[in-house]
Order: sequence, then structure tokens, then C-alpha cells
Amino acid sequence: AVDESELLTVPDGWKEPAFTREDNPRGLLEESSFATLFPKYREAYLKECWPLVQKALSEHYVNATLDLIEGSMTVTTTKKTFDPYAIIRARDLIKLLARSVPFEQAVRILQDDVACDIIKIGSLVRKRESFIKRRGRLLGPKGSTLKALELLTNCYIMVQGNTVSALGPFSGLKEVRKVVLDTMKNIHPIYNIKTLMIKRELSKDPELRSQNWERFLPKFKRKNLKKRKEPKKKNIKKEYTPFPPPQPESKIDKELASGEYFLKESQKKRKRVEEIKAKQAEAVKKRQEERNKAFIPPKEKPVVKAKKASTEKKIDIEAIKEKVKNAKKKKLGALPMEEVKLKMAADEKKKKKK
Repeated sequence: AVDESELLTVPDGWKEPAFTREDNPRGLLEESSFATLFPKYREAYLKECWPLVQKALSEHYVNATLDLIEGSMTVTTTKKTFDPYAIIRARDLIKLLARSVPFEQAVRILQDDVACDIIKIGSLVRKRESFIKRRGRLLGPKGSTLKALELLTNCYIMVQGNTVSALGPFSGLKEVRKVVLDTMKNIHPIYNIKTLMIKRELSKDPELRSQNWERFLPKFKRKNLKKRKEPKKKNIKKEYTPFPPPQPESKIDKELASGEYFLKESQKKRKRVEEIKAKQAEAVKKRQEERNKAFIPPKEKPVVKAKKASTEKKIDIEAIKEKVKNAKKKKLGALPMEEVKLKMAADEKKKKKK
């Protein structure tokens, strides 16, 4: 009888055997090719490291061409290529190089136990300011958050523009994608890092491998601190009435009601001038009052006379004399030897009586 948990787990140190020419002696039937564009600022670096790229791909019998005029990189299989997955790894290599990943890290993709993941984060946040803030949160102060994430997942992570390029084992890439997407959803990466640290410690214990880890993992509650601001003017819904509202009065209706409509043009003009003069006089009066405020003296506080110390209280001379006598009786310093012996003898007698 074999335990099922042993069948499900991969033994420590086990590696999948490498794909050799013996597995596919006849090679590939068709020629495959992939191409990718790269930005202008990567041109100088790619030109410098391209011989190394060609050398690395030639070991897998894959051709690589760099077109600086068009700004593209192309990889193609040859007649000697025996590994069908080599062209996919070559495609990922040129993709990583285009995404600002250095050649020393990108060349690791040609290994069997290494994979890559390019996470697009540009369209996850609407506002540009929020996107920059959250992307900076993923990096952390002086890149400390990104470094912690790299150590926990055993992956190389490169944050560049609107994408995050990750390179490492499959299990690590899964965790990196989760952390990056959560950060863009406004969940701080420190929560996921704490969870990863606990999982790392739990995986070391062989007894806990087959158990559920939910009881050990921290549960973070989302606190919505900002309350919704209530509007200053609240729109109160009026009661429904089937009758339409009354028609507003026109300018002519108002003039008819006041009798101004029947006045002559000269009278109307005189009335308008009088109204303007009245407004001007009121404005002048207000302005004068504001100016005069500076000349009004402030109210002075009433002077409070200091109360004389009452000398009516009588001093008790007899009580002071008694205190002086008692003080004289008290002996200062340590007791003499004879008095100490007498006191100790008296204390012993009291103890015996008890």
C-alpha cells in the first residue's frame, strides 16, 4: 500500500530529463519564425550584445537576425533544429530583450526549468497618476519591495513602462502575477509578501505539506476609511402632482402689474437713473462705514485695583513658642551607645512578655 500524498508530491532534487537529438533524430518538418519590434532606446544595447545572442541560440540550432532599419528582431529554425520547443524559447528571449531585460538574465529562458511571464499593467488603472503611484509601490523605497519579492519567488522581475517582465520557475511566476495584479487593484504588496513568507516556512515542515494552510495564513480586512461626503445642497423630491406648474411671468406682465408699461420713455429713463443713484448712494454709505471702523477706539478693560494683604489676622505667639520648645528637646544625630543598649534591652523584655 502506497500513500497517495507521496504519489502526488515530486521527490526533492528530481529533474525532468533533457530533450536530446536521440528523441527527435529526423528534425523538424517545417521552418518556423517569430519577430518582435523593439524601442529606439534599446538599439545601442542590442547592437552590442547581439553576437552573444546569436552564439546562445546557435547551440540550439536557431538563427537570429537584427534589423536596425525596421527596428525588429527575428528568430527562425534551421534544418539541424531537433527541439520543437527551442523556437518558443527563442521567441521569449527576444521579447524579454525588447522589454529592457539584460542579456545575462534573458538568456536563462533557454534552460528547461525556467519560464517567463510578461504582465501588461497599462490598462488596469484608469488614472495616470494612480497608475504611477501603484507602480512605484510595487518597486518600493530604493527597490526594497521588488527585491523581497524576487527572494521569495526565486524570480527576476523587471518593471518597465506599461509591463512587468518576470523570469523564473513556474510556481514563482504564478505568485509574481498575483502580487502584481493585486497591487494594481490597490492592495499593498506587503500583505502578499507576508503570506509568501509564512508559506515558505510552512513548506519546510514535511508534516504540514499535505495539510490545509488557511489557518496559518493571515486574513487582512479591507478598511474603507474615507466616508462618502454628503452634498451641501440636498435635492428634496417634491410630491407628485398631475397639474403642470404655473407659467412664469414675462417682462411685459411684470411691467403691466407695476404700471411701468404705461409710462413714457422719458419717465422710464428718469426712473432707471434714480434707481442707479440710490444704489450708488448705498454703496458709498457702506464704504464710508468700513473706513470709519478703523477710527473707532477699542473698548478699554476696567482697571482692577490690587487688594491689600489683610493684616487683621492675629498671630498666635503662644503656639509658636511651644513649637520652638519641642524642637529644642529633640536631639539631633545618632543616639549614644548607652541609650542604644537600654533601648535594645527594653525591646527584648517586651518580646519575652509576649
